[in-house]
Amino acid sequence: MTDNKLLIHSAKQIVQVVSDGRRFRKGNEMKTLDFLEDDEGQGFSILINRNGIICDIGTDEEVRSRCADRKEGIINFIDAKGCSIIPGLVDAHTHPVWAGDRVHEFAMKLAGATYMEVHNAGGGIHYTVERTRRATEGQLFTSFKERLMRMREAGTTLVECKSGYGLNVDCEMKMLRVIEKAKQTMAIGISSTYCGAHAVPKGSTAEEATKDVLNNQIPELTELLQSEELHVDNIDVFCEKGVFDVDQSKQILESGKSIGLNINFHGDELHSTKSAEMGASIGAMAISHLEEISDEGIKAMADTGSVGVVLPTTAYILRLKPPPVRKMIEENMIVALGSDFNPNAYCHAMPVVMHLACVLLKMSMQEALNAATINAAHALGVSDKHGSLEVGKYANLLILDTGRWENLIYKFGCYGDVIKNVIYKGDVVHSNIRRQ
Repeated sequence: MTDNKLLIHSAKQIVQVVSDGRRFRKGNEMKTLDFLEDDEGQGFSILINRNGIICDIGTDEEVRSRCADRKEGIINFIDAKGCSIIPGLVDAHTHPVWAGDRVHEFAMKLAGATYMEVHNAGGGIHYTVERTRRATEGQLFTSFKERLMRMREAGTTLVECKSGYGLNVDCEMKMLRVIEKAKQTMAIGISSTYCGAHAVPKGSTAEEATKDVLNNQIPELTELLQSEELHVDNIDVFCEKGVFDVDQSKQILESGKSIGLNINFHGDELHSTKSAEMGASIGAMAISHLEEISDEGIKAMADTGSVGVVLPTTAYILRLKPPPVRKMIEENMIVALGSDFNPNAYCHAMPVVMHLACVLLKMSMQEALNAATINAAHALGVSDKHGSLEVGKYANLLILDTGRWENLIYKFGCYGDVIKNVIYKGDVVHSNIRRQ
């Protein structure tokens, strides 16, 4: 058996993002990308072993020479002449397991209804919860699988996936089993998140819902983790005025942390609640949204290294004030990107998210790529294996049918014309036939 499965050669440009083993970029460093490029016609190669790990990167001549020296065979070849290669994109915040769409609510939003007005009218999360509770695991998996495939076609090779449309122990565990099945059977990386405190169930108070999460849901989850029926990575809470307050959120998050879950939660989205300060104080890996984050919250997250996962599609669709990303970057906070894919903000394509981040949040294209690769992987605690093209990391990458990677962002909504191949752990999992 040969040790190598794939050689991608003759690329015009390889954007490694980082090449020195660092786990994230912040501050002015986010304007920087490490890449290989030569205007003299010299091509570049990536060699991938049978375990789906990058084992060599360099010029075509260097890589072929080193491969020949080791006398190792290669199973497959891809000619990337004229193409750019970038890491697979990482989507650091999604809600992709649910039944029943909410297209009818879009008209309400266009007419000026706020998120909480839709919520209080019986729509929003509760509409989805009712339908998700009625759906079988098989039905949920079928729609979830289709959404993951669409994400992958748009360049995502690692995605954070939340529960949160069950709001009771049976349905939350059902959603987590659906995510687990996809983890085990699909060629896409998944970081799974328990989000039983996504909303207060109908007929309950926030205090009652908090007790249910602490006394029923988390103990059940603990048993399933110990039996290895589930493998869950993160715990999430919607810390928000009128939902779970800061103290309730802290109790839930610390309970999840005590069973080995990373804290990765919704904070400071609709109101300034000091979620960021609380999250930083208990060692949150990441906090998402942050449209209403305070200056003190930015400083706290920067000081502790908590990642801010910003969601430009949500601010755009819900007409929210955009999060203060420029200030976050200036204050050396680590910033990542996510799509927030859900029935309330339906966008599965990270290239669209990156474009909106540049236009709405005033990020540069270099900052957006760092935020959608190495920093997003760091928000999920896996930037040692994901988020950049370096020897020893998973060979998750995109071959772009362009000599300049920036076209993936510049050509708004046209990622299907730019992405030629999506490769996950050395296997081609999507090809644009028109571009072959």
